[in-house]
Amino acid sequence: MSRKDMTRTLVLNIVDEGPERDGQEITVGVVAERLVVDPSVASRMVTDCISAGYLIRAASQQDGRRTILQMTDEGLAMLAAFRRHQRAAFEFITQDWPDGERRQLARLLIKYVDSVAHAQGAAVEG
Repeated sequence: MSRKDMTRTLVLNIVDEGPERDGQEITVGVVAERLVVDPSVASRMVTDCISAGYLIRAASQQDGRRTILQMTDEGLAMLAAFRRHQRAAFEFITQDWPDGERRQLARLLIKYVDSVAHAQGAAVEG
């Protein structure tokens, strides 16, 4: 996977995860908020994903003046390929590890990601 693909998957994961609360739609602003980047940076990242054919802009059903982001079939396929690549890398790197250690690492990685998300949420609120 290229560096550009890694950056694209950050955006695609956010769109794929969808809203965090009722009434929220996935916009460039939401991407910026979740990645903790400037809206102009998020806009460039989203534009790149659109140019690559992974996302489309659509009219909001809540506010016709706002545009939301939606995955394309190509975006879903790219994200699935990235996830397969991640899984294959994990299995290759840990192939000689006992199953218990592999499960422990997986649990700790999930815990770490959840903690990062919580810390980012606290930073945005504070």
